[in-house]
Amino acid sequence: MSTTSPPVPPQPAAPSRLRAWLLEGLSDRAKQHPGPHAEAPEEHGQRWWRVMCLTGLDYFSTLGYQPGIAALAAGLLSPVATIVLVVVTLCGALPVYRRVAKESPHGEGSIAMLERLLSFWQGKLFVLVLLGFAATDFLITITLSAADATAHLVENPHLASALHGRQVLITLFLIALLGAVFLKGFSEAIGLAVGLVGIYLALNVVVVATGLVKVLSDPDLIADWSHALTAEHGNVVAMIGVSLIVFPKLALGLSGFETGVAVMPHIKGDPGDTEARPTGRTRGTHKLLTTAAVIMSVFLITTSFITTLLIPADQFRPGGEANGRALAYLAHEYLGSAFGTVYDVSTIAILWFAGASAMAGLLNLLPRYLPRYGMAPHWARAVRPTVLVLTAVAFLVTWIFDADVDAQGGAYATGVLVLISSAAIAVTIAARRARQRGWTIGFAVIAAVFLYTTALNIAERPDGVKIGACFIAGIILISLASRLARAFELRVTDVVLDPIAERFVRDCAHREIRLIANEPSNRDLAEYRDKTSQIRADNGIAPEDDLLFVEVTVRDPSDFEAELRVRGEVLHDRYRILTLEHSSIPNALAALLLHVRDTTGQQPHIYFEWTEGNPFAQFLRFFLFGQGEVAPVTREVLREAEADRSRRPRVHVG
Repeated sequence: MSTTSPPVPPQPAAPSRLRAWLLEGLSDRAKQHPGPHAEAPEEHGQRWWRVMCLTGLDYFSTLGYQPGIAALAAGLLSPVATIVLVVVTLCGALPVYRRVAKESPHGEGSIAMLERLLSFWQGKLFVLVLLGFAATDFLITITLSAADATAHLVENPHLASALHGRQVLITLFLIALLGAVFLKGFSEAIGLAVGLVGIYLALNVVVVATGLVKVLSDPDLIADWSHALTAEHGNVVAMIGVSLIVFPKLALGLSGFETGVAVMPHIKGDPGDTEARPTGRTRGTHKLLTTAAVIMSVFLITTSFITTLLIPADQFRPGGEANGRALAYLAHEYLGSAFGTVYDVSTIAILWFAGASAMAGLLNLLPRYLPRYGMAPHWARAVRPTVLVLTAVAFLVTWIFDADVDAQGGAYATGVLVLISSAAIAVTIAARRARQRGWTIGFAVIAAVFLYTTALNIAERPDGVKIGACFIAGIILISLASRLARAFELRVTDVVLDPIAERFVRDCAHREIRLIANEPSNRDLAEYRDKTSQIRADNGIAPEDDLLFVEVTVRDPSDFEAELRVRGEVLHDRYRILTLEHSSIPNALAALLLHVRDTTGQQPHIYFEWTEGNPFAQFLRFFLFGQGEVAPVTREVLREAEADRSRRPRVHVG
């Protein structure tokens, strides 16, 4: 079997330093492939606990506002509602994403699992919808976290007077600073994340320990809270029922799982890991997800308990000193202004950098789908241009929402819950296909819980769906426009010939190479005999000149980049035929012609018949179904792929 790469079009001789810096690391698989002796890329990876610190920026940073949200939503019931959240986290989200990590070990997440269920354009559109919600989740993480960091900064007693009224400007500065870190490099982002998370968790341990000491040293606090809780809600069953009702409002505490799977490729695996079975990476991801969930669960329960008992209820409301910063309130109240300021600085830093986990998730997720679908420009494979685009979008979102944390909460929760619900559905289907009855039932129950939570959240805060719909519409429109603009690219990742096809090409190398493009019908003797006679008569081809038939089978025309497999066969003891499989007939033919030229040194000729029909309708057929008016489109693909007309394969139409 022979394999070669499609030709590389001429490139600018001396790209600017800025362009070279922006596109550093760009991998254009459609046009550039390493040769058989190219060196293997150096394996990179980080220990799982270091990557946990990056994803934990999003997850752990919710401690900055989660206790206050729980107190506002559930009141005295906040600790009980938080326990419900923890149960759902450990018994629902954690098993789901451990399974997702096993099923998609290259960071594709639940989106890839669901993508496999649908083919053709409906599969692509379904993925774009999920990517819209993922973009909502990750981008709102960046803007909301930066806005909350600004809120902590502005509300600090030492800075309130100087910074009041500059929330939007400060938030934009924090987002720009985040983008600058990723322009510098991903390794720097992980190193900074480890330090921030370590300091922040250590300070929270001090605050929680101080709060627990205060509560336990005053038995009346627990007694008063217990009596008030019983008087307000009655028995335990009623408390659990109310907790289930308010649970969707606490859904922000579930963030971080999708990001944890999205950054899997950055986890260092075992030396024996392969692309097909990265066992070490999967094991490391399981450790990451479990450790983060357990740490967060302990903090959620303890912080909701001490904040509910130690902070007056009116301080949680808008305008109150504990609104959005309950633990910071306790730090200032019980540990003094100096420690409180240190805690504020740490909270501001981790909230600001929480966007790093979201940025890392987007940088890993979007290039896995959009360029492969032809729905993003080539530069979308490079990190730095994508960082600049995402930063610009984050600027726009911040400006639209005026850096308001509460206004972005609904969109954030909607994005988180839709992704978790889709993950639960995906693992349910995966377990069912694996005939794992117990896991299927368990995952189905979890999926039902998350679907209920999502529906309730949407009903109460429909603005989240509206914002998500805007992201979805934007992604779909930009994606289709990009696909349209790239329609005539040579989008073949590799050309692979079987031994018979390779022999056919080799036999033609010493004379004029003539190919006949044929749309197979009955494939009987009459079909090939009549076609041969017509092509010879229309183009003046001598009887002694050899002709090869070329037939293309379109599998999934919604695919953009695909490998081209060529199989040779002989029909009716005299007609040699090259059969091709690809997502587009013109692109497959163009790639084959260029391959034949490069391997034989001869300039091949291909012969077509005109296709009847409206030109616009034919173009739509090509765009949607990979067919249509093949001859002119094949020539256009060749023209874009080979700028030198003297080396371009010849296209004849009769």
